[in-house]
Amino acid sequence: MTAPHSQSHPYDALTPEIILEAVETYGTRCTGGLLALNSYENRVYRVDTEDGGPCVAKFYRPGRWDEATILEEHLFAQQLAEHEIPAVAPLARRDGATLNHYGGFRFAVFPWQPGRAPELNSRADRALLGRYLGRLHRLGAAEPFRHRARLGIEEFGHRSVRYLKEHDIVPEELRASFFAITAYLFPPIEAAFRAADDAAWIRLHGDCHLGNILWTDTGPHLVDFDDCLTGPAVQDLWMLLSGEREEMELQLADVLSGYGEFMEFNPAELRLIEPLRTLRMLRYMAWLAERWDDPAFPRNFPWFNTRRYWEEQVLTLKQQAAALDEPPLSWMA
Repeated sequence: MTAPHSQSHPYDALTPEIILEAVETYGTRCTGGLLALNSYENRVYRVDTEDGGPCVAKFYRPGRWDEATILEEHLFAQQLAEHEIPAVAPLARRDGATLNHYGGFRFAVFPWQPGRAPELNSRADRALLGRYLGRLHRLGAAEPFRHRARLGIEEFGHRSVRYLKEHDIVPEELRASFFAITAYLFPPIEAAFRAADDAAWIRLHGDCHLGNILWTDTGPHLVDFDDCLTGPAVQDLWMLLSGEREEMELQLADVLSGYGEFMEFNPAELRLIEPLRTLRMLRYMAWLAERWDDPAFPRNFPWFNTRRYWEEQVLTLKQQAAALDEPPLSWMA
C-alpha cells in the first residue's frame, strides 16, 4: 500500500489565513499565533487572540459527519458543562451557532483548557474521575442520541475487517494468518455481547482514554467528544485501566467507588472489556487504512505500511484471543 502523494487532499486548502479568518468570525482579533495540536482525524489548532487569550479551533474532516451528528456532539458537551460536569464545550458565536462554515470547512471554536496528562496513580484521583464519569453517564442516560453512532460488532468489527480485506491492506504473505485470527475472534465477542444484553446503552464520551483527559488542580476535564456514541457504560471505563489483572481490578474498584455515588454500574458489563478492546484494535487498523490518502497519515504513521507492523498485529490478536477466554475482571461493590 502506497500513499498517493500526487493527489490533493481537502485539508491542503486549510491555510493559516483560513484558520485565523475563521476564528475572527467570532468577533475576536487573532495575534497570528497558531499551533497545530495532536489531531489527525480532524485538524485542531491553538489560536492566540488579542482580547480573550488562546482558544482552540477544530476543523471537521470533510465528508465524515453530517451536521446533525456534529451538532449532537456539541449539545451533549454543552449539557454536561451546564450541569457542572467538567467537559470542554464549544463556544457559540453572537448568532448562537456553535458549528460554522468558512473557506469550505465546517469548524467550531472551544475555550483553551490548560492541564496535564493524568497519571491516576492515587486512589483518590481514580475515585474523583469515577464520580465525574458517573455524573456524565447519569446525564447520558436521560435521553438518547438520535444521530450519533451506536457501538456494535458489525460497525466496529466486521466492517473493519472487510475493509482491510477488500482493499488489500494486509501483505499477501500474512493475509491467511491475519484473517484466520480475526475470524476466530468474533464468536467469543458475540457471545460476550449476548451475555451482557441487559446492559443499558446510553450516551457516552466514547473515546475516554487518558489523552482525552486534562488534569488541573481542581481535577479532570474531559475533552474531544468527536467520537461520542451510544454504548455500554464500561466503554468509558476500561481504557482507564492498565497493568496486570490484579492492578486493573484495584483500579476498577477505585473508579467504581466514585462512579457508584451517582450511577449504578451493571457488573455484567465487565465481560465486555476484552471484546471492546478487540473491536477498538480492529477499528484502529481500518481507520489508518481509510485515511492513508491523507498526507498526514503516512508522515505520522510510517510503520503502518510495513510487514513488521502486520506481523505484530497477528501476534497481538492471538494474545487477544487468549484474553477473550479469560474470566472477566472481578469487582466487589
